Amino acid sequence: MSPLSLVWFRTDLRLADNPALHAAVSRGERVLPVYIDAPEEEAPWPPGGASRWWLHHSLGALAASLAELGSPLILRSGPSLPTLQALLRETGADAVFWNRRYEPHVIERDTRIKTALRECVPHVETFNASLLHEPWTIANQSGKPFQVFTPFWRHALAKTALPEPLPAPASLRPPASAPSSLPLAALELEPKIPWHHGLAEAWQPGEAAAAERLETFLLTAEAAYPSDRDRPDLKGTSRLSPHLHFGEIGPRQVWHAVRRHAERTRTGLRAEVWRNSRFLTEIGWREFSHHLLYHFPHTAGEPLREAFAAFPWKKDPALLRAWQRGLTGYPIVDAGMRELWHTGWMHNRVRMIAASFLVKDLLLSWREGAAWFWDTLVDADLAQNTLGWQWSAGCGADAAPYFRIFNPVTQGEKFDPLGAYVRRWCPELARLPDAWLHKPWAAPADLLAHAGIVLGQTYPRPVVDHAAARKAALAALASIKE
Repeated sequence: MSPLSLVWFRTDLRLADNPALHAAVSRGERVLPVYIDAPEEEAPWPPGGASRWWLHHSLGALAASLAELGSPLILRSGPSLPTLQALLRETGADAVFWNRRYEPHVIERDTRIKTALRECVPHVETFNASLLHEPWTIANQSGKPFQVFTPFWRHALAKTALPEPLPAPASLRPPASAPSSLPLAALELEPKIPWHHGLAEAWQPGEAAAAERLETFLLTAEAAYPSDRDRPDLKGTSRLSPHLHFGEIGPRQVWHAVRRHAERTRTGLRAEVWRNSRFLTEIGWREFSHHLLYHFPHTAGEPLREAFAAFPWKKDPALLRAWQRGLTGYPIVDAGMRELWHTGWMHNRVRMIAASFLVKDLLLSWREGAAWFWDTLVDADLAQNTLGWQWSAGCGADAAPYFRIFNPVTQGEKFDPLGAYVRRWCPELARLPDAWLHKPWAAPADLLAHAGIVLGQTYPRPVVDHAAARKAALAALASIKE
């Protein structure tokens, strides 16, 4: 009987451009796809509620795609190493392939697993499926990791051209007798969370949906992306982030799709034009976040800038709850937090506004925000969540200076000028004229009454005064400088 290869799926839930799957198929032998649910091994950052909802549906999509190729997806529940060893004994497999992950605690686990498995079988190989470049392959002239994005991305762009994405296999040869598999429901990935109905309305997980979303973006929004990407009232972004996180599409596929689109539309035949597109620069920020977390693994819980370890953050459960539920009294912040609660996603510009409000207006720690986003975002990614929150708090790499404090009123007026975004997510304000929509507390009493708004009842008064909060934030910054 011909040998058998196990392919251990993780955050690479796709068939196309999947190096581990491709390597197994290339051996010309039988292939057994496996997924192991072991969230306890990802502590202190096990998947949050929204992530587990996405994972449930993504695994369902992957299993259906594999079934079309003639193969089952074997589902097991961890721990991972004993589970893999048991599968090797059950099947007689002589090879295990998987694609690498880059979270610090997962790297440690995977290293132990690789060492142990190499004592059991002759072929244990890992591959890069989720990044354009491995984090350890990019360094500055001193051989050290970058801490500023622009030189990092310039260096990455100068590296060898990326190969074309690998094709999906046309078929798979499963073992004659597949081992037992848990039903998907037995993994209990679908959490009992208040917002799961909104997630189902907003998203379609899976490889096919990811490819369709990318194609739609390129055809309808990519050209205007530089101007529209900061407008939450417009469909100006790709919304690919959860698909990228779960590996339903890979960055190399995105890279070459942008190249092909530029060639078709004749807007960027020269490589230096399309390679420097604003959209691919955002893929670069994703790469940068993984570069940072790999080289500075402590930053998932501690600031990169050591001075911020002494920052006098407040502890105020009531203020934190108001922020989490979109009841701060600042409409652009509240709209964003309600969008997050309902859909598991928030527009990136609004993420920055909401994050700035938490850490600078409320003086609540960025860790509180990171934990909330981790549980509620369908695209919760440890590297990007860490970079984003430390950027907002001014304590990370290439961060916005702490003294740069977003004014939630002017930010709302600038990026939601017609008020469509606020009116969608804060419908109690819908009848308020544009001039007052982002500062309802300042509106004349007769306009509030006409709009059916009773401040403190139908919509909250501001939980803080922004001008006073700004002074308090600057004083807190001065305290750690001293």
